Amino acid sequence: MVLFFERMFPSANMALIKDEFPVLVDTGFGSDWAETERLIREAGISPETLQLIVNTHYHSDHVGGNHQLQKKYGTKIAAHKWEADLINACHPEACCAEWLDQPVEQYRIDRRLSDGDEIHTGRGILQVVHTPGHTLGHISLYEPEEKVLICGDLFHKNDIGWINIFREGVAAVQQSIESLERLARLPIRHAYSGHGPALDNPLVAIDHARTRLEKWLHAPEKMAWHACKRIFAYTLMMYDGLSKDEIDTYLPSCGWFRDFARYSFQLQPDEFVPILLHEMLRSKAASWRGDDLIATTPYQPPTREWMERSSKPGVWTTEGYHS
Repeated sequence: MVLFFERMFPSANMALIKDEFPVLVDTGFGSDWAETERLIREAGISPETLQLIVNTHYHSDHVGGNHQLQKKYGTKIAAHKWEADLINACHPEACCAEWLDQPVEQYRIDRRLSDGDEIHTGRGILQVVHTPGHTLGHISLYEPEEKVLICGDLFHKNDIGWINIFREGVAAVQQSIESLERLARLPIRHAYSGHGPALDNPLVAIDHARTRLEKWLHAPEKMAWHACKRIFAYTLMMYDGLSKDEIDTYLPSCGWFRDFARYSFQLQPDEFVPILLHEMLRSKAASWRGDDLIATTPYQPPTREWMERSSKPGVWTTEGYHS
């Protein structure tokens, strides 16, 4: 009943519940909208028959296809109530898009979800499990009959979601650990995360994630490095590389970079630029392609035209999600 789509960056993975009332979990990055629609159709579901989109959380790689599906087909969208309220109010902090400098086209949440809610798909039920940490409104979805878990970015097969203490709070690591412990009590046969392959042994992956997070409690600089490298690598994917001159001016303009530089590493932003650049190259998270620094993880870049015309919540309007 649950179809899993492992997708290339900048899109996150998707899950499609193919039932009497089809439900799509997450919609990828906005520039991959045509691929999102194609994957739905190739799975035997007409996009206009989707009953609901459910977002595990509101980062751009998980919600980017929302705008087109809602605009083209009127598809209803569900998300945790805390994130829903920010999105529907067109709050500048919605989707963390301004802080991350990641475009998200406007959409509206139709159904506010809380822990313990159930989403009926026909023969099956998706149970909403509030699993904060990566974001405060992060949710996982559990299908009890097939014992399937959709866990978003809480944990992956060989990694965990980066932690944003500046937007999610300094206790975000502890929240992630508690979320993992809660999921570990569920009987899980299959698990699908927001990035990477399906998890063939979910409880082992949960244990590894918990161990890593517990280490971060005593070594917060490791948590900060993990976040900085992932955010910057994603930026390099969105722009399909940046030159050295672009990096020197771009990074200090970003909210995430300034916060990590000053508060995690006690450096001025311009001092942190060469340090992060060195670490990206040392860890092989990025490499030079001619004069441009590019991400080493495989990705399919958006066009410059798409990046330039796409918006962020700061310019959304309460009447404008149709546009």
